Amino acid sequence: MTQAPPLRLARRAERIEPFYVMEIFKAAQQLQARLPAGADPLIYLNIGEPDFTAPPLVAEAAARCIRDGNTQYTQSNGLPLLRERISQWYAQRFGVDMDPGRIVITAGASAALQVACLALIQQGDEILMPDPSYPSNRHFVSLAEGTPKLIPSGAAERFQLSAAKVAEHWGEHTRGVMLATPSNPTGTSIAPEELRAIHQFVRSKGGVTIVDEIYLGLSYDEAYSHSALALGEDVISINSFSKYFSMTGWRLGWVVLPPVLAKTVELLSQHLFICPSTVAQHAAVACFAPESIALYEQRRAEFQARRDWFVPQLNALGLQVPVMPDGAFYAWADCSSWFERLGVDNSWDATFALMEKAQLVVTPGRDFGVADTSRFIRFSTANALPQLQEAVERLKRLP
Repeated sequence: MTQAPPLRLARRAERIEPFYVMEIFKAAQQLQARLPAGADPLIYLNIGEPDFTAPPLVAEAAARCIRDGNTQYTQSNGLPLLRERISQWYAQRFGVDMDPGRIVITAGASAALQVACLALIQQGDEILMPDPSYPSNRHFVSLAEGTPKLIPSGAAERFQLSAAKVAEHWGEHTRGVMLATPSNPTGTSIAPEELRAIHQFVRSKGGVTIVDEIYLGLSYDEAYSHSALALGEDVISINSFSKYFSMTGWRLGWVVLPPVLAKTVELLSQHLFICPSTVAQHAAVACFAPESIALYEQRRAEFQARRDWFVPQLNALGLQVPVMPDGAFYAWADCSSWFERLGVDNSWDATFALMEKAQLVVTPGRDFGVADTSRFIRFSTANALPQLQEAVERLKRLP
């Protein structure tokens, strides 16, 4: 039989790097299968997924939706009632009033970022973002034929972009900025006055400000607990039901847009996704019931308690967290002082050494950029406190 010629990949596909957190997860699963009977199971502090699941009212709403056969397509921009509830939440939680018509419900925050990039970025456009930052964000820019420009951002800047750096790196082809506050992998936020200065500069250049706010609900410091949407209707904000609302596998998010852009993004969504999951949307309406919000706030306090215990433990072990995370559930730790102890010279190899020697799974810095990330690993504290305590004990027992 004649062998078929190899398929030609599109150049955009060739530019996509692995999502290393998932590659590490696969390696951990393979190691788990090789462990002898009775061995300590692996502790997974690598994936950013809350250990909490949807509250009872949300689960009940989903079951009722299925039972009643209410499972057909919705409008492409989402259920009107859900968009109204989100609008009310912004007003109550962040003091931001907005027309629900600016909100488009999406199949997760990833879909929100995708349609925003497709609507705004064209070939040759540069988008500035901090290094380190969430890996998929730069790939969404690439898939829209743009160029992500990662700017080294260190501890002195809370691992975030500053207005000065945005001005320094703004060039002829720069289209805008993509920020995340609080950030994955660092859990740090941009100070409101700095965010305002960034946006004012971008606005003066006729650019776009895209802000990933999926961890904003999990903010622990009032100084940073402000939505970028307060800066004006020209800010584009991405959000999600995955983190604060504990609905990761439901794949539901939203994007808040300038009024003139909402219809364009709705049209893109019609063709790309038709609509988000109907069941997930009906269930998500129950997220905003007072009983659900009270539970979410209890969980936020629990995430903060985990951070307050875990980060000092890492610091005491020499796994220094240069900036205390003010949100999310991550610790961005400099592990370079452990390289000799682990017999490695970078955080990628340190990740595998910790997996083999301590049965502890973390995420290497290379997932999040190239500027100094070879010294860092990311711990996820989206895990019960006893698991975090056991992880620390295993670290202490390493020779």
